[in-house]
Amino acid sequence: MSEGALKSEAFQRAALTSESYRTTGLLCLLGALAIFVVVRGLASRDFPLLALQFVFITLIIGHELIVLRAIRKALRDGSQIATDKWVVNVFLESQIPTVALFLLLSGPWLRPYQALVAPAVLVYFLLIILSTLRLSPTLTALTGLLSALGYLFVTFYTALRFQNSEVRSDALPMTVYFIYAGMILTGGLLAAVVASRIRTHVTAALREAELKNKLDQVNHDLDIARSIQQDLLPAQSPILENFDVAGWNQPADQTGGDYFDWQSLPDGRLAISLGDATGHGIGPALVSALCRAYARASLVIDDEHHQVLDRLNRLLADDLSANRFVTFALVLLDPMTSEVEILSAGHGPIVRYQHATRKVENLEAQGIPLGMIAGVSYEKALVRRLAPNDMIVLVTDGFYEWENPNGDEFGLHRLESVILQSHDCSAEEVIARLRFSVEDFCGGTEQKDDLTAVVLKRKAVTTRVESDVDHEVSLTAKSAAA
Repeated sequence: MSEGALKSEAFQRAALTSESYRTTGLLCLLGALAIFVVVRGLASRDFPLLALQFVFITLIIGHELIVLRAIRKALRDGSQIATDKWVVNVFLESQIPTVALFLLLSGPWLRPYQALVAPAVLVYFLLIILSTLRLSPTLTALTGLLSALGYLFVTFYTALRFQNSEVRSDALPMTVYFIYAGMILTGGLLAAVVASRIRTHVTAALREAELKNKLDQVNHDLDIARSIQQDLLPAQSPILENFDVAGWNQPADQTGGDYFDWQSLPDGRLAISLGDATGHGIGPALVSALCRAYARASLVIDDEHHQVLDRLNRLLADDLSANRFVTFALVLLDPMTSEVEILSAGHGPIVRYQHATRKVENLEAQGIPLGMIAGVSYEKALVRRLAPNDMIVLVTDGFYEWENPNGDEFGLHRLESVILQSHDCSAEEVIARLRFSVEDFCGGTEQKDDLTAVVLKRKAVTTRVESDVDHEVSLTAKSAAA
């Protein structure tokens, strides 16, 4: 069925399915009618008329079986049935009662004018009711119109043929027959309205089902993307004798723009990185995966690790659009000397906790986020030494920008306070306290940004025998001289 609005493949299939039910119902009706005709014909012993009626019903049943086969073939092949074929089918079906009235006129059971008001006229209405299953208001209205015209044709034929006959006395005023025809036409128009409403509900239901299927497919794809992204995160913490390292990530959506990573380098150092691509969702997830891949390759290639930011920025600037960038932090740990080199491309805060003074230091970035401007040069890394119980804490802005119901952000001050209170905890416990604190502060408000945290902590028991303070002073002097 091809009306202008029937563009949905799902709707076309639903219309064909409904049409198959209508045709099946009509076949059942014709089958019952055939039985009735045979029984009545045998009872009246009018075998010629019985044969004529039976042949007529058989032809109609054969036609409907052909239509049903065509519908099922269209459903199986995903094809359509031409509009002109539907119109022909409507014309033939709507005239079934008309032909039945002609047969009654020729039969012995009713006088001609009695046949015009016999119960057989109700078959028009049955066919009109069944036509609503076409889900086409136009075809349903056409069924009503053709049925009314067919009834009027029989009426005029009867009036002309029997006008001089004695059966004229049985005739009712012509107004009555026009009322019957008007009722048939009105039934067709009302059925068209019903078909229109059914069509609207079916269309809405199919649209909702299609939307749900698409949404389920998107969620399925996002679940796969989330699984892949989570697999890219380190499965376990690196095993170091004097250091404790832990990381954690929780996207705001199925996928996120944050990531953390650690990588053992050929020179024995451990590279700990954290990236935060703008936004959250599948797009930023792809950007963060790209940044991770570039960072891992660059850390192996570049001997001078302060050049890693230059390389990453150049690569990402070539790949990303103007409105996308990545804040990035890199900590290079030498387990033998406890020295760390800290590089940051627009990422903060990077918090260094000093156990000796019970204070935190907020380390500055060496330049703008990656991917914003190609060709930018970044400053050299900050060099620090971790004393026992010192730690470096990297978090993304999802922590300190999360708001409570009053619109207040968790903030850097609370973040630093939790770190100070967690100085005796393991790296994993520090992250757990940060998570609990921000969730408790926000009071169940929606997480709008990704959360990622990495903690590097030097253990309290160390095998090195040297003055941490003296070494810190020498590093400071060396950095100032450079």
